[in-house]
Order: sequence, then C-alpha cells, then structure tokens
Amino acid sequence: MSRLTTDAGRRTDRRVWIRATIYMVATHVFAGFVILLFEIGQRGR
Repeated sequence: MSRLTTDAGRRTDRRVWIRATIYMVATHVFAGFVILLFEIGQRGR
C-alpha cells in the first residue's frame, strides 16, 4: 500500500501539482517579458 502525504488529514499531492503548474506558468510569463524587453531594446538601435 502506498503512503500518501497528508496535511491536517488532507491529501497534498493535488495541491503540489497545482502549485507547480502555477510556478511554471509564472516563470514562462516572466521569461517572455524579459525576452520582450530584449526585443524592444534591439529595435531601438
């Protein structure tokens, strides 16, 4: 039988996946913004 991680009696595996997804989306949005800044900087030359 597999052991599930619990927090106050609630399963945490779903919350971990939700948090990881949010972090991945936020990281990609930030990276896109940085790339956009570099593109705008290149066009200003």
